[in-house]
Amino acid sequence: MSEMRAATRQSTARTGIIEFDGARGVVSIPCTIADVSGTGARLKLDWSLVFPKQATLIFADGLRKACRIAWQKRRLLGVAFADGVASAEEQALMMTEEEQALHRRHIGAQVRGAREARGYTETQIANLVGVSPEFISRAESGEISIPLHQLTHMADLLLVDLDSLVAGPASIASSPTEPHADASA
Repeated sequence: MSEMRAATRQSTARTGIIEFDGARGVVSIPCTIADVSGTGARLKLDWSLVFPKQATLIFADGLRKACRIAWQKRRLLGVAFADGVASAEEQALMMTEEEQALHRRHIGAQVRGAREARGYTETQIANLVGVSPEFISRAESGEISIPLHQLTHMADLLLVDLDSLVAGPASIASSPTEPHADASA
């Protein structure tokens, strides 16, 4: 199977359990959560085992996420969270503060790139979304998180998929350019 990520994953190397219904009841397999994002994870197993399409990933702190198996390659397993993007509280349990900061910077860079590609200034997009230009600036630099409802609105305004704002090529290192003053949708 090919791996199709909907969000940038961050390395974690934490322990967890992947659990599913087997022929003789519930099967619990220890795993290493190699990396995680708001939409899924890559797991390392101690041995190869064929998994069903649905399972539950249990993090060390007890957080349980229903998953669908996206791909498997021997002892590696890619899972996508069945209920979509994890909440901010869930992500805080899944990723360290440093990992979350990297994720915010990545999303901010993707938003900035999409905004600039459409020719919007920070002020224009802020007015359309109903936030301050300072919010847009801080969000694009990764200082603050963009709530999902606002990120969805931005994706609609910028004519891009939500997935392209949370995934896609990393552009964190790119520096912002001077926005255009007379852009339109």
